Amino acid sequence: MIEALLMTTTTETRTKRLTYNRTIGVAAMQGRGFYYPWAVSVAADGRYFVLGRGSDSDPRGTRYTVMDFDEQYYGTFGAFGKGEGQSLWNACTVIDSAQRLYQSDESLHRIIVRNLDGDLLDTWGEYGSDEGQLNGPTGIAVTAEDELLIVDHQNGRIQKFTGNGKYVSSFSAPGSGDGQLNLPWGICVGPAGDIYVADWGNDRVTKFSGDGEFITNYGSSGSGEGEFNAPSSVAVDDDGYVYVADWANQRVQVLDPDGAFVQLTRGESTNSKWAEEFLDTNVEERAARAGANLEPDLEFNTNDPHEQSAHIEKYFWGPTHLALDNDGHLLIVDSNRHRLQVFDVG
Repeated sequence: MIEALLMTTTTETRTKRLTYNRTIGVAAMQGRGFYYPWAVSVAADGRYFVLGRGSDSDPRGTRYTVMDFDEQYYGTFGAFGKGEGQSLWNACTVIDSAQRLYQSDESLHRIIVRNLDGDLLDTWGEYGSDEGQLNGPTGIAVTAEDELLIVDHQNGRIQKFTGNGKYVSSFSAPGSGDGQLNLPWGICVGPAGDIYVADWGNDRVTKFSGDGEFITNYGSSGSGEGEFNAPSSVAVDDDGYVYVADWANQRVQVLDPDGAFVQLTRGESTNSKWAEEFLDTNVEERAARAGANLEPDLEFNTNDPHEQSAHIEKYFWGPTHLALDNDGHLLIVDSNRHRLQVFDVG
């Protein structure tokens, strides 16, 4: 039984699209590191802006941590609260062509806009179900026209706004039929301008035209190849390959442009540069890790991916968000492990 489980530990593939490169980050309540990171956006200069979700129990994680591919650390900004520029429950972040940084606050039903230095530029959004109102905004994507597509999570729809918060249009409605959404979470815009939505409650990815017309669904409920359990994020590369954070299955799947299964990975994490620097100055911790079994045989709940990920360190444990950088890397936010796993694409 254990052997059957471990057949799917790292990567299953027909045509390999993802190759593990490195891990970025380390758990840290404040300063250099992450505490329950939830999303990441990439600036034109290559910096990564990792947005922490935070919590009531320790709000210090409610912040941006800024670094690059080589783990050069540039600082943090943001704070927990209801005041100007503060947030309670961060969900997603994105950067537009003018290098304005947007974040969605699922709890306060609003969008916060900053420059890349962290200075507050604007805050907009209000709670409700009318046009232009939000109920638990989560995913954000930017169109070619620099308009924002906001996943209106609890209202089961996608709304389009200008960068300064002016309502433009909306599409979809709650449900399980074609073109309907059930607690959608993530969103992205493909190279041809089509819109892809991680439809959390329907266990699928739904593809729309740039005008919001339904095109097709990818996937169905389950744990097999091409099946999903509460997908949280979606990204599409320049060749049209679709990457899906299959959140409750604790994995990332790759589909071809027609939606056929290509590859899956459970995660292949190694120690990050920051983690190695920590261990260099904490020799007792390094010694304890050297004697630990980081890939134990699981004699209980072996069919539960959550339990597997909780005990096998290299696995994803809560993959919440995907983003492609400018250099052919897929960034996977591995929330419960307080890190990013980075894969080469292509």
